Amino acid sequence: MQKIGMKKAAKLIGALMIASLFLQGCSTPQVNKPADVLYKEGEQFFQDEKYEDAIAQWKKVKESYQSPELTTKAELGIADAYFLNKDYIEAAAGYEDFRKLHPKHPQADFALYRQGMSYFNQIHSIDTDQTPVKNAQVTFESYLKQYPAGAQLAEVQEKNRECRDKQLQYELYVGRFYLKTDAYKAAIARFEESLKMFADATRRDEVLYYLGRAYLEDGQKTKGRETFAQLAREFPNSPFIADANKAMDSFF
Repeated sequence: MQKIGMKKAAKLIGALMIASLFLQGCSTPQVNKPADVLYKEGEQFFQDEKYEDAIAQWKKVKESYQSPELTTKAELGIADAYFLNKDYIEAAAGYEDFRKLHPKHPQADFALYRQGMSYFNQIHSIDTDQTPVKNAQVTFESYLKQYPAGAQLAEVQEKNRECRDKQLQYELYVGRFYLKTDAYKAAIARFEESLKMFADATRRDEVLYYLGRAYLEDGQKTKGRETFAQLAREFPNSPFIADANKAMDSFF
């Protein structure tokens, strides 16, 4: 009986010790770092190119609700970290959110530029989804309207031209597909619309050549001849003139 009593007492003492430690742990307050400390830690991670760690620290700054100023800086920093880490989908969303929350912020133009670049960097080949091209072009156009003297103006103009060229490449890709599959009227419609949409494009001579070919294939010889004449008149040094002459020889 005495042994059983000692065992019970030992178990009771052990249980009390565990309960005491648990209560001590619960009563110990959780110490949170100040927002400025969290922000500085994020800055150091950012400088060390540890972008995921920087994002984690700056998200804590936002969640702390301690400093509106640091929260704003953290929001832009998070978008920058996503961008430099090549997480372009997250970066675009981050920059867009920043601009919506702070439309008058001194860095709002930079955020719009970076948002456009985030879309631009998602562009792949012309036979894939063209949504990033369209999003980039719309964003760059918005920048040009809102910030005609912006710090990133020259690069935005260049990237906008590239986006338009990529859009035209896609239209040519689709038009040539129609041409190869004998869908001549669909090809003609595509090329005609491209001439209207991209009147200042560098590939306009290429569009004219394929439009002329589509007319000829569709039996519209007069229009084909007129289109090739326009090609020779507007682009006398175009490499497509030789192909146009060959096409004319085969139909006349």
